[in-house]
Amino acid sequence: MTDFSRIRLIAADMDGTLLNSRHELDSEFNFVYEQLKAREILFAPASGRQLYNLQNKFGDAGRDMIFIAENGSYVRYKGRDLLVQSLPADKVHMLISMIRGLQGVYIILCGKKQAYIESTDPEFMRNVEMYYDKRKIVDDLLKVDDDDFLKIAICDLNGAEKNSYPKFRHLEGELQVKVSGRIWLDLSHQLANKGRALQVVQREFNISPEDTMVFGDYLNDLEMMQQAHYSYAMSNAHPSVKDVARFSAKSNEENGVGEILKEVLAAVPV
Repeated sequence: MTDFSRIRLIAADMDGTLLNSRHELDSEFNFVYEQLKAREILFAPASGRQLYNLQNKFGDAGRDMIFIAENGSYVRYKGRDLLVQSLPADKVHMLISMIRGLQGVYIILCGKKQAYIESTDPEFMRNVEMYYDKRKIVDDLLKVDDDDFLKIAICDLNGAEKNSYPKFRHLEGELQVKVSGRIWLDLSHQLANKGRALQVVQREFNISPEDTMVFGDYLNDLEMMQQAHYSYAMSNAHPSVKDVARFSAKSNEENGVGEILKEVLAAVPV
C-alpha cells in the first residue's frame, strides 16, 4: 500500500481530472478540501484556465488555495503573485500574425488583467465563456498594449493535436507549444509550464517533490508529473501522460481524484 503520510502539497489539473465531463466539482470536494487544510496540506488547482475563472469556480473555498493558471504562466497565492511569466510583445505580434493566416481557428490573447478576443462566433464564444470569466472583445488584438500577456490560446474546433499543433511544432524550444485539450493549443513563454510553476510553489513553501502529489490527464500536465513523486494519471488520460505517471486514478467521471484524496486524509492525522 502506498504511504501518503508525507504529503504536504497536492496539485490537480481541472478539466478531465478534478472536474467531471459537465465541468463540475464533486459534491464532496469542499468537505475533503477543508480536511486537507486541517492537516496543513496545501492544494493547488493547476490549469490552462484563467485565474479569475479558477477563483470563481472554487468561491470562498479557494481563499487559501495556490492557483496555477494559464498553464503555469501565472501563480497566485492569497493576493500575491508568485510567478508571472509573460510573453514579449514582439513574440505576441508575430504569433497573432501567423495564426491569422490559418483557416477555421480563433485566437484568445490571454492577459493578466483579462482575455482579449476579436471573434464573436457563437460556438467559439461558448468555449471562451467556459474558461475566461474576464474578457473583452476588441477590434484588433495587435493594438492591445496595456497588459502582461501570459499566453495565446488557439481554439481549433477541428481538433488541435492533429490540425493546429503541426503548424506550430517548429517553434518548440523557442516557445511552449502545448496541446491542452481537444480543441486547444496554447503558445506561451518557453519557461512557462505547470511543472516549473509547481517548482516555484515548492521552493516558496520548502516542499520537496517527494512530499508532492499531482493529478493530470492531458499533454499540458507532462512536466507537472515529473515534479512530484506521487504522480497520478487519470484512467481517461492521454497515453503520453500514463507513460510518465507513477500511479493511476479512476476517471474524472468516477471522482478518481477525490478517492485518492480520501486515502491521503486517512494516512495523515489531524
